[in-house]
Amino acid sequence: MAIQYDIRHTTVYRYSKPVSFGLHRVMFRPRDSHDLRVLATDLQVSPEANTRLIQDPNSNSVALVQPLGEATELRIVCSFTIEHVPPSQRDLLTLDPSAEFLPFAYSVQERLDLEHYLRPHHDDDGQGTLIRWAHQFLRSDKPNSTREVLTRMNAHIGQSFEYKARDEEGTQTPLETLALGSGSCRDYALLMMEATRRLGIATRFVSGYLYDAALDTAARTQGEPDSMTGAGTTHAWLQAYLPGVGWLAFDPTNNLMGSGQLIRVGVARDPALAAPISGSWFGDPEAYEGLEATVLVTRREG
Repeated sequence: MAIQYDIRHTTVYRYSKPVSFGLHRVMFRPRDSHDLRVLATDLQVSPEANTRLIQDPNSNSVALVQPLGEATELRIVCSFTIEHVPPSQRDLLTLDPSAEFLPFAYSVQERLDLEHYLRPHHDDDGQGTLIRWAHQFLRSDKPNSTREVLTRMNAHIGQSFEYKARDEEGTQTPLETLALGSGSCRDYALLMMEATRRLGIATRFVSGYLYDAALDTAARTQGEPDSMTGAGTTHAWLQAYLPGVGWLAFDPTNNLMGSGQLIRVGVARDPALAAPISGSWFGDPEAYEGLEATVLVTRREG
């Protein structure tokens, strides 16, 4: 059954004195597909700006925003209405027989397209710390079900690491996350991506939004829903490519798989290529006061 959501994403940069702005790349628009349809969009920028839309090499929708003049605040507000069809349990479980157990091999044609998603992008250390961490989810007493290995890893990250939201740009390397025992949603996603690639499974990074009924006024009136980690701002997870299923979502932050609560915006082989917003400004280096970003996702009733 299709579900409609209203999404409002607000980002505000504040400065103590007027500054000018360079070009900003804004990746906020949900990604259309057979399970997700964008019904309405609106983009408002203050100060006034020239805006044009492009698609990047991954077919993500990117708004190129060039603010005009100087200001003490740059405000970007994106609003969307979408229709989302959550995957059925049958769809999630229908793997191609050739991929039911690890290790499996992609077809030649698949490997040509998946090459950048199969190759690790971050080095392991000389002791093989990351590969050993990945191998702990394999069993030696029976065949390793692909689905079960991924499910165990997905659950383990959220249960065993301490979630820490970080405002600074960038993503921890997998080895940093393992050493610290903590990270944000994007750190968790990258750790599982790189570990899974070392098991021969293609993965990609996903940025987007998380629907949390605990933050939805209309939903709260119907009960006491559990709160989700990472809601209220942009969220990150990963997708693994499994023959017979296609790109399947895993959210290690909340131990979700293929969830209808995950609303994808951008996909990339590495987190650096799917930043929700990036840009530059010019002025007194001491003028920057900070960033405030909020996301509100509400479900339409009826």
